[in-house]
Amino acid sequence: MDLIGVDEIRVARTRDDIVLGEGVRALGGGTWLFSEPQPGVTGLVDLTGLGWPAVVRTDDALVVAATCTIRDLTRVPAEPDWPAHRLFRLCADSLLASFKIWNVATVGGNIATALPAGAMTSLMSALDATAVIWGPEHTERRIPVAEFVRGVRSTDLRAGEILRAIEVPSAALRSRVAFRRIALSNLGRSGSLVIGRAAGDGSFVVTITAATPRPIQLRFTAAPTAGELEHALDGIDPWYDDPHGAPDWREAVTRLFAEEIREELA
Repeated sequence: MDLIGVDEIRVARTRDDIVLGEGVRALGGGTWLFSEPQPGVTGLVDLTGLGWPAVVRTDDALVVAATCTIRDLTRVPAEPDWPAHRLFRLCADSLLASFKIWNVATVGGNIATALPAGAMTSLMSALDATAVIWGPEHTERRIPVAEFVRGVRSTDLRAGEILRAIEVPSAALRSRVAFRRIALSNLGRSGSLVIGRAAGDGSFVVTITAATPRPIQLRFTAAPTAGELEHALDGIDPWYDDPHGAPDWREAVTRLFAEEIREELA
């Protein structure tokens, strides 16, 4: 879709070029930005010109650039002790997008759009990833991805800030994981997506997305009993409501998935 209100597109070459004033938006892959009208948007700053490496491995993390495409993420080779690596492809497939979209859509863009069914939000929240945020005057801060997305189309980004990278701890990739997803149709948007993760220290985390307006994480120091899990699920409010699923249905299937995951990983 043509954005008829945009009168300038600047390609950022250095960090100093990232200047986001009123009506100016950061541009990554643009698959969402160009999919519908953007009232009030008058300028774009193309972040792909910065040439950030898609993925960088450090001693204790996998650093994924915000401009890393979905395709590039799925091609990251797994280490032998990374059982959670399979979530990359499982979550990417949850987008139900064509190969053309995979080649352009970015990890950071999917997270920053902050849709409940954002598959990269599901992935990075479940892996306890950290969002690296760049602000004006070369400031930088970090926040868990699960907290970065605050609600439907709402994030923790402040004026002039961009999502720079997502840091995935290697310890999370070494966890055992279980994955469940459902939609109202074979090619529909996720109605509920639940990921369980059993860490090496015995801790147990259930991450719920799509069924709730923002990521919800249920944390336990050890694998919970059925009653403990049920009690934790009782505290979730609200359940998301849109044409892709009613709240009572989302709650019912999420409870079913969570119990299946508890049994699988425990």
